[in-house]
Amino acid sequence: MSVSINGPDFVALQVRDVEAAGKFCEEHLGLVRTSAGPPGAIVFDTKPCPLAVREPLPGTDLDAGRPGLGVALWFSTPDVQALHDRLTAGGIEILTPIGDSPFGPVFSFVGPEGYVLTVHGA
Repeated sequence: MSVSINGPDFVALQVRDVEAAGKFCEEHLGLVRTSAGPPGAIVFDTKPCPLAVREPLPGTDLDAGRPGLGVALWFSTPDVQALHDRLTAGGIEILTPIGDSPFGPVFSFVGPEGYVLTVHGA
């Protein structure tokens, strides 16, 4: 019998300050918290899978390098320009300007605690 996975169904960013990361996601990204979630985590109502910010798992050293090094996190939005403008107005560091991609307009910015996040058109 062959067994495989279906794909991601939950994504969590490990952070030092869960409340500050949660506030970033709410204020700058417009995400909405859910009432569900494990202790030490804030879970957001995102589709197709939930996104969370959480306390580091045992043995995780967040000071060992840039958070998320080697992982690319992409999100979709119906209005890339509006989100870009909102982040810029909020003082969020934009890493790449809006450009064309196979997924529509795209740009990257610095998210909670230094995670690099990329957004493309929905």
